[in-house]
Amino acid sequence: MIRQLEHDEELNTELLRRSWRGRKMLSYYKAYGLQYSFCQFYAVGEQGILLRLNDTVLIDHAAPEDTENLAVFLEMHQPFRIECNEPVRAALAALLPAYRSLHRTLFQLIPDTIPVDAEDAVEFNPPLAEVYEILQAGFPNLQDYALWLTDTSHRCRHGVSRVMTYRKDTTASIMYDIDNCVLVGQVATRPEARGLGHARVFLRWLAGFLAQFDKIAVLYALDVRESFYREIGFRALETEYVLERMEQEKDNLQKGRLDNGNT
Repeated sequence: MIRQLEHDEELNTELLRRSWRGRKMLSYYKAYGLQYSFCQFYAVGEQGILLRLNDTVLIDHAAPEDTENLAVFLEMHQPFRIECNEPVRAALAALLPAYRSLHRTLFQLIPDTIPVDAEDAVEFNPPLAEVYEILQAGFPNLQDYALWLTDTSHRCRHGVSRVMTYRKDTTASIMYDIDNCVLVGQVATRPEARGLGHARVFLRWLAGFLAQFDKIAVLYALDVRESFYREIGFRALETEYVLERMEQEKDNLQKGRLDNGNT
């Protein structure tokens, strides 16, 4: 059974605090609550929780016996991306042939020696229009500017997220900071500045900056970027698969949503 949650007391926020995916879902609850049509929470089975956020679905603590109901729900809504726990993901992959499984790694940011002047080049409140320009080059499937700006500025105003740039060429965002667990995402560098080591220095600085506040920071990387983070010295914590719909063209603006923390 899948039932939409309409009252705050129906959402088990303590359960969401137990996983990185759950905290991500909780961060959107903190930003939007339950009253927006594009950000809806559902109860799944005994204790599973589902978030339908624009073109993405996140599922936490679902059980294998919930899979068939989930498949019906997903076929009806046709999200582009599905993030959920194993073995539910594997079962859904068998039931949803229009989706492919993409492998990614969760890395912990490990502090390292960085140039002493690195922080001088960090802008903590950059113009979001400039951030969007950087992200467009790194994420060809970035959703349209108005939608991205509305969501990003809203989350920043509510203290859920924070956007930063380094030397005006590289950007990274703190997607959430919950219980001193930080998810970093939306990492990108302008094409003309690639190869200069800006992302490497910026992320090492960010690792040290967050560590001084006793925070554990992580980011997700698809396999194409996995070697970069290993070379930086970040620690692989775990791997998982996400599901993405296959029939959409790569340059379709509705394909990718930068609300998932992927790099």
